[in-house]
Amino acid sequence: MTDHIDIISVDGSARHRAQKRFKSYGLLAIGLSLTFLFIMVGSIVLRGSSAFKQSFVQIKIELSADAIDADNIKRVRFGKLLKQSLRNKFPEATSRKDKKQLYKLVSPTAEYSVRKQVEANPTLIGTSAKLWVRTSSDVDMYLKGYVDANLDESKRRLSDLQLEWISLLQRENKIESRFNTKFFTGGDSREPEQAGVLGAVIGSALSLLVCFMLSFPLGVLAAVYLEEFAPKNRLSRIIEVNINNLAAVPSIVFGLLGLAIFLNFFGLPRSTPMVGGMVLALMTLPTIIIASRTSVRAVPSSIREAAMGIGANKVQTTFHHVVPLAMPGMLTGSIIGMAQALGETAPLLMIGMVAFIVDVPQGITDAATALPVQIFLWADSPERGFLEKTSAAIMVLLAFLIVMNLVAIILRRRFEQRW
Repeated sequence: MTDHIDIISVDGSARHRAQKRFKSYGLLAIGLSLTFLFIMVGSIVLRGSSAFKQSFVQIKIELSADAIDADNIKRVRFGKLLKQSLRNKFPEATSRKDKKQLYKLVSPTAEYSVRKQVEANPTLIGTSAKLWVRTSSDVDMYLKGYVDANLDESKRRLSDLQLEWISLLQRENKIESRFNTKFFTGGDSREPEQAGVLGAVIGSALSLLVCFMLSFPLGVLAAVYLEEFAPKNRLSRIIEVNINNLAAVPSIVFGLLGLAIFLNFFGLPRSTPMVGGMVLALMTLPTIIIASRTSVRAVPSSIREAAMGIGANKVQTTFHHVVPLAMPGMLTGSIIGMAQALGETAPLLMIGMVAFIVDVPQGITDAATALPVQIFLWADSPERGFLEKTSAAIMVLLAFLIVMNLVAIILRRRFEQRW
């Protein structure tokens, strides 16, 4: 009897140690996952947070009435006036090389900024106005600490003379850093200091809207039919297997399908949220069908039996009782599926949404790009200023995804029924 008790105690202690080891392995795996997640997000935040700031320089510009036609400001060459003001500020820049370096202190789009300020305040005409314009991307990178001034002049994009001019402007308090509103209110640009994400965000939002309007009703109806009405025969099993397989098909295949059918066959316009949403709907549809079927299957059979017991037919039972109770799960699955579609790039590249689009789209038929594609384009750019823009755009995309997942969680908790 004693030996039997000893054996049981030994086996029990061994199982207890094994359980503790398994628990430790699980905690270690979770800790490593969180560590890698923090490192990834932290590096993105560190690189991208500087994109929310932009450097501006104050230039004293002679806006003489003789040079500016107040009735036709759009034809005034403000770039010429801006360059003259820079030469007046730094008269030592006499050679052609020095002048080119001088002009590179400000953004190539600075003249348009001057025009907008004059149009907004015509009283500036005939005065010597001190106007703030954006610095060039190279100057902005230097002021943010991304350029080492101790490097040899041949190894950096700013010359020693340009660094002297920047130092002089800093001592005169004519350079300041401001919140970069252009990043959130503007479209794409070939100049890093002018590039914004609004066009890409609107393009993604419109594409997701088209995706939801197409995939959600089709996915729900398909799920309801397969789960409630379809006969359980060989054909329905083949359909179920194909739906499950489609959920694992690489996204670029759906892009090729959209290119062949929507663009080449039907002749729909390229690079539009309408076509992008249709392609994403094809990709999201299997996920929505699977999630919706799971939600319908989770409704207790007693609900169906009670409805039929009071005289409801199959259609009334399904659409008056089963579908409303399964709707929270359907919505949650649909939002999660669209959140996955939001991060897709390959199918959108195949239908031409990789085009350089400056204007913010106003509708689903306007040319547009998407946020993941915008990130891809900026990451491929050789300009140093686009590196921080890429990280900042990833932060915007992550925020978009977090909001969509929060909406899914709120819907599930708000409408979830427990039996």
